[in-house]
Amino acid sequence: MANFAFGLGVGTKSSAGDWLEVYYNAPLLNADDTLIAAVADKVGYAGGNQTIELNASQLKALEAAFLSVDAEAQAEVVEILEGTQQPLVLCILETDAAPQTTAEVYLKLSLLSHRLVKPHGIDLSGMFPLLPNVAWTNEGAVALDDLPRRQLSARAQGKVLDVFSVDKFPKMANYAVPASIRIGDAARIRLGAHVGEGTTVMHEGFINFNAGTLGVSMVEGRISAGVVVGNGSDIGGGASTMGTLSGGNNVVISVGENCLLGANAGLGLPLGDRCTIEAGLYVTGGSKVTLLDEHNQEVGVVKAGELAGTPDLLFRRNSQNGRIEVKTNKSAIELNAELHKHN
Repeated sequence: MANFAFGLGVGTKSSAGDWLEVYYNAPLLNADDTLIAAVADKVGYAGGNQTIELNASQLKALEAAFLSVDAEAQAEVVEILEGTQQPLVLCILETDAAPQTTAEVYLKLSLLSHRLVKPHGIDLSGMFPLLPNVAWTNEGAVALDDLPRRQLSARAQGKVLDVFSVDKFPKMANYAVPASIRIGDAARIRLGAHVGEGTTVMHEGFINFNAGTLGVSMVEGRISAGVVVGNGSDIGGGASTMGTLSGGNNVVISVGENCLLGANAGLGLPLGDRCTIEAGLYVTGGSKVTLLDEHNQEVGVVKAGELAGTPDLLFRRNSQNGRIEVKTNKSAIELNAELHKHN
């Protein structure tokens, strides 16, 4: 029985019975056919993409099913959840189709943050209407319609319901903390971020959903939605990357390997490997840039977008005339051969 993704989740509902969020402790990508077959018999799964709400007896049956196929990690999740009063859900996705339920969206975002898939490696189309806007508090997710009553109830007990944010996305660290990372401020990394092994995100660093790093990086700036940063690249303090939701249109902004975005720099085009954008310089795809050879002589002028993906570039601002200049980080020979095509 084919399977794309599988997750046993525990979550929160509003007083109206609507799902607010779902936590998947051990989501699976491409689960074994034997596991899906064993589970299907217990919950009535007959294929397709399904979100199945579970009762206590079904949960107990799942534990036996998991143990029968040596899925001990999944059985342990069931063991811990037994007796909970929180709503439970089993999400089984046969294919990577556009999500249809809140539980499906949370499973897919969890796959990203557990590093089971990379950004742009999963279908998230149509997800926003399925994500309710939620008050994230010290008592968990609270529906906005329920919030005034919950706040009053807390005050009546001499307490304060602390609202951390009002957003469709929770912070990643409450759902997944992948191995070998450091995070200065967990509130600045959304669920659905992909934080590569060895990455450090300092206190002012930010990573949006379906975006992130693929390896060792220092992030002190903003990685916007959809932006992917290659291994060994650093995003300097206050630096900005233009996401597909903030002006990048359909162009996927990316940073190659071993690149540097200087402090307060900005990027609006796909950057090749070993490139540098100097501090304070914002380069978009439409920026006119002057091309320099190895002798700092002008070769021509092109839009920066024409250099998308080209390695070994240094983007800098001429402090005397204000123009943006580009030269090779290593040798102008290879770059010149490419640039002369535009003459």
